[in-house]
This record gives sequence, structure tokens and C-alpha cells, in this order.
Amino acid sequence: EVQLQASGGGLVQAGGSLRLSCVVYGFSFETYTIGWFRQDPGKERVPISCIAGSDGTTYYKDSVKGRFTISSDSAKSMVYLQMNSPKPEDTAIYYCAAGRPIISAISRSSMYGYWGQGTQVTVSS
Repeated sequence: EVQLQASGGGLVQAGGSLRLSCVVYGFSFETYTIGWFRQDPGKERVPISCIAGSDGTTYYKDSVKGRFTISSDSAKSMVYLQMNSPKPEDTAIYYCAAGRPIISAISRSSMYGYWGQGTQVTVSS
């Protein structure tokens, strides 16, 4: 059974740092793409960063480029999202998800069939 579990959220000051973790179970890490998405109440889920397990191809939302870094540890079946210099507008519930999107669709949430529970990130100004 495919499962994902996100952790690491919390309260952080703007300009600080926070690392989110996602542990994946039940599938071969190298055959899936893992993505981080975030969602504000009443709004659509937005792709933040994704990484393809097969070749390490990554995607970043423009507003987080240079601040957030996605990485993976296949031996531990872990994917991380390092959030440096977060801003108040980064406040949201963050989800990790697994799927097999084609590279051109790597950021489409509809391409991800497995989702973990969310972890709340709150950035104070």
C-alpha cells in the first residue's frame, strides 16, 4: 500500500528556515515523482516543488526559486523541502504527494494519485 507521511511544519519567523520531510512507503522510490504542494483554506492546491525519482528532474514554483530546495534520500525513502527565508505568504498547509507525471506535467496536482496528510507551516512577519 502506497503511503506518504509529511512532517516538520510549524511556526517560523520570516527570514528563518524550516525543513519539511516526507517519508514514503509501499513503492519503489525511483519509479515515482514526489511533489510538495500547498493549500490555503478555500483555495486550490498549488505545486511548490517536485522531484522525479528516476532522474532527479526538479520543478520549483517561481516564487520559491532560490529560497526552497527539494532533495531526496532514496535509501531512506525520504523527500525534503528546505525552506529558507520563508515569507508570510508561504503560510499554508503543505502536502507531499506521489505520482508518475510526464515531465511536461510534473507540476499538475491531478497527476499525483497518492497524498499524505498535510503539515501546517505558519510564517510570522
